[in-house]
Amino acid sequence: MTTFDDILEEAGKFGRCQKRIFGLLCMVSMPWAGVYVGIVFQGFTPEHWCRDPDVAALSKSCGWSPLETRRLAVPLENRSGETVSSTCQRYDVDWNTTGLACDRTEVDLSKAPLAACKHGWEYDYEGRQSFVTEFDLVCADSWLVDMYQATLNVGFLVGSIATGYLADRFGRKISFLMSNVLNGIMGILVAVAPNYVSLLVFRALYGFGIKGGWVVGYVLITELVGVEYRRTVGVIYQMFFSVGIMLLPLLAYYITDWRWLQVVITVPYILFLSYYWFIPESPRWLLSQNNSAKAVEITEAIAKENGKTLSKKIETLRDDNAETSNPSFMDLVRTPRMRKHTMILSFVWFTSAVVYQGLIMRLGILGGNVYIDFLISGLVEFPAAFLILFTIERIGRRLPFATANIVAGAACFITAMLPDSLFWLKTTVACIGRLGITMSFEMVVFVNTELYPTFVRNFGVSVCSTLCDVGGIVAPFLLYRLAVIWLELPLIIFGSLAFVAGGLVLLLPETKGIPLPDTIDDIEFPERAQEKIELKKQQLDNLLATSPSTDVKDPVAV
Repeated sequence: MTTFDDILEEAGKFGRCQKRIFGLLCMVSMPWAGVYVGIVFQGFTPEHWCRDPDVAALSKSCGWSPLETRRLAVPLENRSGETVSSTCQRYDVDWNTTGLACDRTEVDLSKAPLAACKHGWEYDYEGRQSFVTEFDLVCADSWLVDMYQATLNVGFLVGSIATGYLADRFGRKISFLMSNVLNGIMGILVAVAPNYVSLLVFRALYGFGIKGGWVVGYVLITELVGVEYRRTVGVIYQMFFSVGIMLLPLLAYYITDWRWLQVVITVPYILFLSYYWFIPESPRWLLSQNNSAKAVEITEAIAKENGKTLSKKIETLRDDNAETSNPSFMDLVRTPRMRKHTMILSFVWFTSAVVYQGLIMRLGILGGNVYIDFLISGLVEFPAAFLILFTIERIGRRLPFATANIVAGAACFITAMLPDSLFWLKTTVACIGRLGITMSFEMVVFVNTELYPTFVRNFGVSVCSTLCDVGGIVAPFLLYRLAVIWLELPLIIFGSLAFVAGGLVLLLPETKGIPLPDTIDDIEFPERAQEKIELKKQQLDNLLATSPSTDVKDPVAV
């Protein structure tokens, strides 16, 4: 019996075919950045104050600027030790009796009663229209902004489980394509939503397909390449998310209406439907479904495109675990090691989501130039990818993974304690924290795939990553509500979570140089898996001895 890893030795572990498919699938990561953290621009909350029809009419007739109107007619309040214009209260007076006029702008309103806004708000748009300004989601309704991100993550949670199950039951390719059909439809509906309730419903359905399709793409490419290339394709696949992070502020700068920005973010998902003609089904999955004939056909096509010749060995291509092809949650927790992996990875997914989203969304409440800050934050993520590629094959997965979480936690604590007067030092430490949590987020994905057998791999990643979605639901409330108490309080929570995650990662096994497990026994009894590796090496040596003309060496390197 021959396994797919054996055949990849002949067909090419990362040849021209895999590179083409990999390049296409990397594009999937870019628009996901706009979906995932687009709230920073789409949910931008500008300076605002209570609208008063009488004041508005007087301001228009006198030609006052918004700044002058706010200075004259908006009460002051103490906020974090600073005296600023009130955003949620107004003077409860009859402006016709106050004496305020074009030629009399100094009136004493210090003893005037205050009341909540009654006629909506005025906004200092700064050239950007967001759903916050369109639906007046400020003051008592400001918590509804958090729901925009929370409902997306609810969709992520349900959709990743459903899509993960469908991908393991009906195939990677069909699940990927159906996810993009849903993404295209729901993304456009978000852009044309007539009210905020419908916007949240469409946003949740949008999230249903977004993450599931992304995870399926990740699993598909890692199943098509040899073991020594998995880490490279996995990290670079996610690195294109950072490319999307860098492109997002550029798009938002020129597309100032949140609805049109939503359309631009959605268009790529419609274009991804063309992948029907350009990407194959996973041969590993086909083998797990006892469809060896189709797996052989696809593998032969890969070898042909790579310029390789296959031996008759492919005629015996089989999957060791084909008899248990239907995954279930019990497969993830029934045995001791699988249960430990599932619990630890779920917590690390949760932590990565809370800290990563929290640090990005924090950019929107710090002030300053959000476009520049966002661009810099995207640039910070690139060293993370290169650090991973440099360390994981030299040191392993476990130590860099744990260190990244611990560094992120320490940076969060230090940033919270540094005074604002040390601006550049505080910014530098915060960037180190962002670097650490980015490394963790990028590593948890491929470590997760390396710790589950083929028949349950996609489903297992989807189940563990549901805690990522729970973290995404929690993150906006944790950030925006706690920041009202103390701006740095969320950083204390983020740091604590990251420290615990770093410690738990050290309890996971090392997966450096280990082929993807085929069965649960490979997880529970790693010594047997090692014996299987030695047997495969011996079989390959025998093949080389009996078929000297067959080119089984893959000269392609990353």
